[in-house]
Amino acid sequence: MTLLSPELTAVLYLVAAVCFILALKGLSSPKSARRGNLIGAFGALLAMVVVFLSTELDNILLILGVIALGTVIAVPASRLVKMTQMPQLVALFNGVGGGAAALVAMLELTHVDGLGSLIAVAFTVLVGAVSFAGSAITFAKLQELMPTRPIVFPGAPVVISLVALGSLASAVWLVLTGDPLAAYVLLALGTALGVLVVLPVGGADVPIVISLLNAFTGLTVAASGLVLGNTLLLVAGTLVGASGTILTRAMASAMGRSVVGILFGAFRGGSTAGSTAVSDRPVRSSSAEDVAILLGYAQRVIVVPGYGLAVAQAQHTMAELATTLEAKGIDVVFGIHPVAGRMPGHMNVLLAEANVPYEVLAEMDEVNPQFKNCDVALVVGANDVVNPAAKTSPGSPIYGMPILDVASARQVVFLKRSMRPGFAGIENDLLFEPQTTLLFGDAKDSLTKVLTAVKNL
Repeated sequence: MTLLSPELTAVLYLVAAVCFILALKGLSSPKSARRGNLIGAFGALLAMVVVFLSTELDNILLILGVIALGTVIAVPASRLVKMTQMPQLVALFNGVGGGAAALVAMLELTHVDGLGSLIAVAFTVLVGAVSFAGSAITFAKLQELMPTRPIVFPGAPVVISLVALGSLASAVWLVLTGDPLAAYVLLALGTALGVLVVLPVGGADVPIVISLLNAFTGLTVAASGLVLGNTLLLVAGTLVGASGTILTRAMASAMGRSVVGILFGAFRGGSTAGSTAVSDRPVRSSSAEDVAILLGYAQRVIVVPGYGLAVAQAQHTMAELATTLEAKGIDVVFGIHPVAGRMPGHMNVLLAEANVPYEVLAEMDEVNPQFKNCDVALVVGANDVVNPAAKTSPGSPIYGMPILDVASARQVVFLKRSMRPGFAGIENDLLFEPQTTLLFGDAKDSLTKVLTAVKNL
């Protein structure tokens, strides 16, 4: 006997679905993102409680034990994870979701019948396996457990094509026969396909692949909703799949590339290379005191944050420097590129953690016209998103990617640890321009010295 009637269960599921929709709406803006996240979490909690109260569950102690184990693992991991490792955590979440949906579909295989249900099972197993394996590879690349450069072997396109055809054939076999063996073969081939598709992706393309795999996970959850006859899973999965697809297309557009080019560009030399070669070309470097003078006597400063800011955990120092400059009557704006960092919104989250006001965060289209009237552009840890090669070098792997027009500023100050290239693995010609000054060192240490010098002006 259950504690909730079918009618009340349906109403509560509707409330949870509305929470998911409101959560996505809230996450569309930095101002409402925290509220949106809490609304989404409440919807997920409500949905889980409804399942327990509306379903006669076997092995209830085992289920509660697994939930407790997951909580023990997840809470410390989520609280201790560094901002620089957040993309890896997101990749793992994607993979776990897709893998879980695939396993649920396989368990339900013996309880479903009808062509539509078998198609849903086959789709969930295949796409869930691709999402799980692909996300594992993106995690390994971002964590530098394997090379970040594209990994291509002789005959790779042929192997990928054969595995894809084998996956489709296994899916048809499963749909026509319902044979559990077909499901296991499909799971294995889907896992191999996920690995093979992501291996050729390198450098700055990895965040876009994470977004694409997130969309795949959403689709598998939606399909598992069909398998289980659960409308809420269908709604939630569709929302994630649709939003992930939109985000993937937006990010690919921000890089001036197609999704197909991102996935398979390495086979024709169009993927980011992930080189770590250090340039030996001469550059103009400076001291923290000289940079402080440039900033202290400017009227308008545009800060361009990047992954290096997150690595150095320098967001709080950067926020204090901006506040100090504003107290001196200097206009400070943060220029945010859509793919700066290692995941969508990485810089927004990083600066929000340091309580930088949302009003001074300007997206690329908004801030680009302002660079020509900017006295100093302060680039902290960014590289590829300000690289003029995207406009001037047709052979460059980032050619066609919209960039922040930092080169238009009167003075450019680059905070860099070394002359190693960015995540795309290519040299940045902006570093060698006459208006560019480099301040070498750890970003937090450099900003601390600049901040002290600005205060003493």
